Amino acid sequence: MQRIRLRYTKRGRLRFTSHRDFQRAFERALRRAEVPMAYSAGFTPHPKVSYANAAPTGTGSEAEYLEIALTEARDPENLRVLLDESLPDGLDIIEAVEARTSGLADRLTASVWELRLDGVVPQEAERAVGAFRAAETVEVQRRTKNGMRTFDARAAVASLETHTPQADRPTDQPCAILRLVVRHVTPAVRPDDVLSGLRAVADLAPPVPAAVTRLAQGLFDEETGTVTDPLAPDREAVTAAPADRSGAAPSAAAKAPA
Repeated sequence: MQRIRLRYTKRGRLRFTSHRDFQRAFERALRRAEVPMAYSAGFTPHPKVSYANAAPTGTGSEAEYLEIALTEARDPENLRVLLDESLPDGLDIIEAVEARTSGLADRLTASVWELRLDGVVPQEAERAVGAFRAAETVEVQRRTKNGMRTFDARAAVASLETHTPQADRPTDQPCAILRLVVRHVTPAVRPDDVLSGLRAVADLAPPVPAAVTRLAQGLFDEETGTVTDPLAPDREAVTAAPADRSGAAPSAAAKAPA
C-alpha cells in the first residue's frame, strides 16, 4: 500500500466551504481521477483519507494537509495534476509527496495566520498588538455546543506583529495587516479568538469582518520561533531512497532510518 501526502489550498470564495463540503468534493475528485484508493473494512467501506487540522469555515488557507492510501503505486506529481484538474478553482492541490515517515499530524503543532483588517488604521492596530503582547493572560469567550466557554487566548500566541499592506492592493481606506503564529493547543485558539482578545485589551473593533488566511502550518521551532514545512522529512527521505524504476514504493527495509 502506498501513502501520498497532499498540500492543498482554500482560496477566494472557496474559503467559505465547510470541511464536510471539501470532503465531498475531494472524494468526487478521487473518482474522476480514477485514483486506486484503498478502502476501510466493514459494512460501509470508505476511502482511506486522513485529514489533518482543517482550517475553520470562512478562512482561507495556503497550507491544508491530508493523506491518502492507494492499492497501487502512482507517481505523486502525476497524481497531483489529475486531482487538481478534478477540483474547482480555489481548492488547489499544490504539492504531493510519498509518505516515507510517520506522524504527519504530530508535525502540525502551529500555524501562521494573516489577518487583513480593512478600515483599521495601522497605528491603531500596532497599539492593540502591543497591549496584547504585554498582557500575561487575555481571557475570551466562545460559544461551544456545551455553552459559553472562557479561556486564555494569550498563551497560545507565539508571535503577533503588524505588517505593511501590499502595494499591489491599493485602497483609499485604511488597512492593517496582522501576522501571528499560534500554537495548536487545547482548547484550540483560532484567529477570531485573537481578534476577540485585541478587542478586550485595546478595544480594537474592525468595522468589517477580517479576511483571515492560514499561510503555513507545521512543527513549531521554539528556538527560532518559526513554523517548519511538515512535508520536508518525506521529501528528504524520497531523495535519500528513491523509488525503483517500476514506480513502486521502496521496501520496509529501505524506509527504515539508518
